[in-house]
Amino acid sequence: MLDLMSAPDCARAEPGPVLVINSGSSSVKFAIFSGSEPQERLLSGAVERIGRGDGQLRVDDGSRDSLMVEQQPFRDHTRAIGAAIEAVTELFSGKDIVAAGHRVVHGGPECDCAKRITPTLEAELRRFVSLAPLHQPHNLAGIEAVRSHLPDLPQIACFDTAFHQGRPRLSTLTGLPRALHDSGIRRYGFHGLAFEYVVEELRARGVNLASEKIVLAHLGGGASMCALSQGKSVETTTGFSTLAGLPMSTRPGDLDPGIVLHLMKELGWSVEDVEETLYNHSGLLGLSGTSSNVRDLLSQGDSAAKEAIDYFCYQCRRQLAGLTAALGGLDRVVFSGGIGANSAEIRLRICTSLAYLGIALDERANHTGARLISSDAGSVAVEVSLTDEELMIARHVRRELCKPTLREDA
Repeated sequence: MLDLMSAPDCARAEPGPVLVINSGSSSVKFAIFSGSEPQERLLSGAVERIGRGDGQLRVDDGSRDSLMVEQQPFRDHTRAIGAAIEAVTELFSGKDIVAAGHRVVHGGPECDCAKRITPTLEAELRRFVSLAPLHQPHNLAGIEAVRSHLPDLPQIACFDTAFHQGRPRLSTLTGLPRALHDSGIRRYGFHGLAFEYVVEELRARGVNLASEKIVLAHLGGGASMCALSQGKSVETTTGFSTLAGLPMSTRPGDLDPGIVLHLMKELGWSVEDVEETLYNHSGLLGLSGTSSNVRDLLSQGDSAAKEAIDYFCYQCRRQLAGLTAALGGLDRVVFSGGIGANSAEIRLRICTSLAYLGIALDERANHTGARLISSDAGSVAVEVSLTDEELMIARHVRRELCKPTLREDA
């Protein structure tokens, strides 16, 4: 098994397969990728409905053919990830996995790239659990599970916040006293691995990132947008925590902090009550009262469901337009994420009122799943892109393994 301190010179010897763990709030995605470029998905799978009685573990091969389906109640993420690792090692026996990579939502102010996981780094990451309570604890559970099942395996953390490092200082400020900013209370930004994958795909297609002003719209259960200038993040809708910005499945998005004070001072809510409501009972679920799922809400048609969708699309339009101020214009919009890539109706509702920015959709292309969905009537290219956080993590792991400083004689 490969020791990270004896990483190969990748010009002569490619690394072996890498394990990727992507822990979400109620599910875990995992995969094994080849270490050589182009990195291929050798196995993939997911554990879904964690914490419920109808959990499912599924493993597919690189062609999406099913290798294993197992139904059992996975009580928590530790058990779910442990079961995933056991399944992977059983199905991948005889082929040494050389490292594991993890999506970690919050890396704090110092994490601007993927890093090897050490006890010091792990302790630091625990400090940010309160800023991403739907994800950070489960990201850490993945690290613990790999260490328990494969104790000698090097592990690498890949941060959602890293992509937004290096933004202009003004875009990181909160308006609070300077001392609080200096202590780490600042706007960070999230969904970086998803954004980074889309950027690499644009670059591979020959898009001139150096000259274009681009807004990336990652719309899913968690949602945010990012303004790109010269291929780098200069502004984003999320902030200090994963609550800010766009409304999401169960999170409200931007919120007047006076509301939180009112809930606590006048209505007697506890910190725990506020946190539970903001993370688990707001957004689409809170406004509709029935569902956090866009597909469900579009099909229901009652007034509350309609209003929830209208509010989501209104806020998407409002914040997309706001990002153009950071860019000084707009050349391209790219929709991604479970909603952005799959809901033609939501894309249409967002774009219809943005003609003044040069956005015009080709409705047929939009509804038939084309990549380019803008029409010649507009000046802005509008596209749909899939994203692959697991492959992005695998790429980061390979790059870390191939760093010359990690070689045995370094």
